[in-house]
Amino acid sequence: MKTQRGSLSLQQWSLLLLLLGLVVPSVAAQALSYQDAVLRAVDGLNQQSSDDNLYRLLELEEQPEGDENPDIPKPVSFTVKETVCPRLTQRFPEQCDFKENGVVKRCVGTVTLDQATGSFDISCDGPLRVKRIGFLGGLLQRGGKRIGEKIERIGQRIKDFFQNLAPRTEES
Repeated sequence: MKTQRGSLSLQQWSLLLLLLGLVVPSVAAQALSYQDAVLRAVDGLNQQSSDDNLYRLLELEEQPEGDENPDIPKPVSFTVKETVCPRLTQRFPEQCDFKENGVVKRCVGTVTLDQATGSFDISCDGPLRVKRIGFLGGLLQRGGKRIGEKIERIGQRIKDFFQNLAPRTEES
């Protein structure tokens, strides 16, 4: 009889652990990560887009500090870039390569992190000009401007010098 009581207790513990295992993951899975919520918004943008190709997340600004409630809209700001995949393809944008010289759009809005009722309100400005020269190019551009100004001043000094050398006619 003692072995039956022991096994009943073991069965009860097994059942309890099984139920806990089913409940805990579903509660934890209710909230999306910030990045997953943004990826869901990008998918929605692709569905609503009339452009030929899919867009893929290029850059995501850091999640702002704030309320952890998944039902409260969180502000987002991110950049998407056109991919080589046609919009009507059955591929995820993350599986597509970025299109060389593809359109880049800056998007802002809000997302909610609730997995079941998650929503987004996003608007994108685009296309954006992509600065390809970067930091070094900016330095070169400013340096070139300064050199150009100095050359102008030197040119003006040379002009003034030669004007002063020209023979002057004396008036009587």
